[in-house]
Amino acid sequence: MSEIDAKKCFDVALDLVKQAGKVVREAIKKKKNIETKSSAVDLVTESDKAVEKMLISGLSEAFPDHKFIGEESVSAGQKCVLTDEPTWIIDPIDGTMNFVHSFPYTCISVGLWVKKAALVGIVYNPVLEQMFTAIKGQGAFLNGEKISVSGETELGKALVFSEMGTSLDPEKVNTVLTNITNLMPKVHGCRAMGSSALHSAYVAMGAADVSYTFGVHCWDTAAGSLLVKEAGGIVIDTEVSVG
Repeated sequence: MSEIDAKKCFDVALDLVKQAGKVVREAIKKKKNIETKSSAVDLVTESDKAVEKMLISGLSEAFPDHKFIGEESVSAGQKCVLTDEPTWIIDPIDGTMNFVHSFPYTCISVGLWVKKAALVGIVYNPVLEQMFTAIKGQGAFLNGEKISVSGETELGKALVFSEMGTSLDPEKVNTVLTNITNLMPKVHGCRAMGSSALHSAYVAMGAADVSYTFGVHCWDTAAGSLLVKEAGGIVIDTEVSVG
């Protein structure tokens, strides 16, 4: 494997994400063509597909030997396999339910992983013009200004992000509600914005202290996890610490 030029990868991806952001920013105002995936609340729109196609096409042209994992490509049947090869992990519109309802908390998430570790992370909310970026070892930034986690260590003083999920299975719904019921008396507050990537980005900027969720996919965390770590936070899964 040849040496990866992280800055070049970042610059190309950043330009493409900005272009894709224009698509999202315009489309969120309009009527959407909506399809369902795993359930009636697991949605995909023509904009999800268009943005993913735009990103993969542009990145493939610039880096023809790189691999890709895209949410909508996997949903359409493509295998989701992460190897040591440079791999772009893409969520074209994280928070599709929000996007469908024109709720402005939605984003494009792009992460570059090399040897199964995050090298570049970009999370962009084009509606609110919030561009979160990180390159491994170089810190995390919001619109070019360096950001850091809050540093809060007491759970009782922490603002915590959670996720409702996209499953309507009664047992899973009950688990989600039970977790939140148990958590609420122990924390300063709970919020659920409907975008895992933005949750991570807001933890990275210190606007919240914790984000937790179960059953997420790699495209939900590929970029956001790097933002959190580069901002001085930690990322942990239910089995193994990864930050």
